[in-house]
Amino acid sequence: MPEIIIKTLKGKRRIGPGNPVFIVAEMSGNHNQDINRAYKIIDAAWEAGADAIKIQTFTADTITIDSDEKYFKIITDNAWQGQTLYDLYEKVAMPWEWQSKLKAYTESKGLVFFSSPFDETAVNFLKKLGVELYKVASYEVTDIPLLRRIGRAKKPVIISRGMAGQSELKEAIAVLKKSGAPQVAVLHCVSNYPSLPKEMNLATIPDIAKRYRVVAGLSDHSLGMNSALVAVALGASIIEKHLTLKRADGGFDASFSVEPEELKKLIGAIREAELAIGKPNYKMNPREKKGALYRRSLFAVKDIKKGDKITKENVRSIRPGQGLKPKFYDRILGRIAKKDIKRGSPLDWKLLNK
Repeated sequence: MPEIIIKTLKGKRRIGPGNPVFIVAEMSGNHNQDINRAYKIIDAAWEAGADAIKIQTFTADTITIDSDEKYFKIITDNAWQGQTLYDLYEKVAMPWEWQSKLKAYTESKGLVFFSSPFDETAVNFLKKLGVELYKVASYEVTDIPLLRRIGRAKKPVIISRGMAGQSELKEAIAVLKKSGAPQVAVLHCVSNYPSLPKEMNLATIPDIAKRYRVVAGLSDHSLGMNSALVAVALGASIIEKHLTLKRADGGFDASFSVEPEELKKLIGAIREAELAIGKPNYKMNPREKKGALYRRSLFAVKDIKKGDKITKENVRSIRPGQGLKPKFYDRILGRIAKKDIKRGSPLDWKLLNK
């Protein structure tokens, strides 16, 4: 069974089927270029019960160029429509000098700290920072040279599938593993912000796990918590959700991010869902055993004298369950009572002749 293993200050964190869902709070651009706000987002993630904080490591110059040409204008129907790529990324990039401080603070809370690098310099930076996990953003899945560099870091990698088709995803996984990534996980992801329920196709999650033999999960850009809960029910081992302090504050991802109290409720619901999902089980639990006393069984429904025959008139299958099982009904019909059997007595083989 596939599994991702991350080294943490507390030991090893295992991610995959049979382990607690790994819940990632994505900070992205919600820091609004204020480091104190970034610290507060980390606090909020920890208080809500998240397992990890994820950031993004890039600069406007490493991810695009400063150009007003039509190719660089955002025309997609999302929160950033109308801006140039450069202007957008310049406003939302997290200063690299923050990241060692935020990593130390995150880890002091017992959370995993990792990032999505967007070019080779970012991978090199994160390697020096000592992160134990890398993320491939959905728009970078087809950047094979970048994937090779991430793989050479020889750490586990999580991919957001986004727009990648089957062949692109297969190639990305193969490149990462061939380059040195010890384990790869894939998150189903809809690259619309926010994503609509009709676009989610969450049935893709178990298909990813089966088709590519990887740990599967969901990077959730939808509003609310229904999609994440359904994903967990379908076998998601990782849930990633964007986190902001307050949507009204605005910011890069604010419109499709959860607030701290919402994240706390979502995590509580996920943990409850995990308990409910459990594992395949056909045995009675301790509480059910008491209830089993009230299943149907064979009882005398009339007084039966010694020497009388057992008939449909004097024995029936009724509740409670202290008598012979109903499956023996045909076998006892016609047998002779060894002793008097009072109405309301459970039938037992000792009461009957062969």
